[in-house]
Amino acid sequence: MGKIVWPGVAMIAVTYALARFSFGLYLPDISASLQLKESTAGIAASAAFASYSLALLTAPFLTRMVGAFRLVQAAGLTVIVGMSGIALAQGLSLLVLSTFVAGLGSGWASPALSQIATNSLKEAEKDRANIWINSGSGFGLLVTGPVALLFTEYWRLAYLLFVMIALAVFLWNSLSLPVRQEKAGNWEWKVSWRSISKAKGLLSASLVIGLSSAVFWAFSRSYLTVVHQMTTRESITFWMVMGAAGIIGGLAGNIIRKFGLDVIYRVVLVLMLLAIGLITIPAVWSVYASALLFGSAYIALTGALIVWATRLFPAVPSIGVSLSFLALGLGQSLGSLAGGALIASTSYPFVFLMFAAIGTAGLFIAIKR
Repeated sequence: MGKIVWPGVAMIAVTYALARFSFGLYLPDISASLQLKESTAGIAASAAFASYSLALLTAPFLTRMVGAFRLVQAAGLTVIVGMSGIALAQGLSLLVLSTFVAGLGSGWASPALSQIATNSLKEAEKDRANIWINSGSGFGLLVTGPVALLFTEYWRLAYLLFVMIALAVFLWNSLSLPVRQEKAGNWEWKVSWRSISKAKGLLSASLVIGLSSAVFWAFSRSYLTVVHQMTTRESITFWMVMGAAGIIGGLAGNIIRKFGLDVIYRVVLVLMLLAIGLITIPAVWSVYASALLFGSAYIALTGALIVWATRLFPAVPSIGVSLSFLALGLGQSLGSLAGGALIASTSYPFVFLMFAAIGTAGLFIAIKR
């Protein structure tokens, strides 16, 4: 199992944390260096979401056409090319193109790796493997924090370092993942798409989780600096705690097997919503407790969504994971837009508590076998 899980963890760390999430950490410095306004900088950030969505939509088709192994390789190559372009960008055009290319990797990696795990592992190992692979973003966030502290003003050097890490991970996956077991199997495309109606609950849960978590991903660091008046170092430490806690979320596979998907989904969702509320308490303990709870709960929740998707689409989990993560991303996009507008017109505490309340809708979604 380790020959699939650990290279997969590293690929998710690179495609999600380094190629996508770290862009927000460096955006202020990138904007200052390239003399970008907030509106134009937002174009570069939105390009990554657009390509992520496009990659998720095409992942099931590409998995069938070229195989999951080749799609993982393609994901690795896109982040290498994309992050190289970001490091070398001298203006908005190359920056937008590079973030678009870098965003493709995350949309391809998760569905392809879930397909490889399904086709290569024993039944008892599949859930644990998928959730551990998904926890790679936590490992990646743990890496981006210290790099951000070391290269705060030298974002180009940071991205060149990320490129070298991505190259090593690409080679590791190319040498370790099974090449001959990546095919999606004997499944009919039309039959699989007809069965999408089964996934209404999964898609609804993904949308609600994405919507409620968006305010934390997009504005938690701003909250800390604006409301709690934390320094840059303290806010990045918060980011690192969140990443380290994400690794704990990788244990959710064992817990799901013991208590069941339905129970764990609801318990962990409550913990994530509690984390969103805790950050509003003006105390050091509550801020870092919020980071700890959110990091572990979010990774465990997205891992639960992957398990849910693979059970709904046992022959072609790449379809279920793609649809789930597309709904998750759509919720985060809508949540970020709404959260920013509401913060400007109301206040940070009100909006964070409101989004936590919205997330309780996910508790009423049934998980059907």
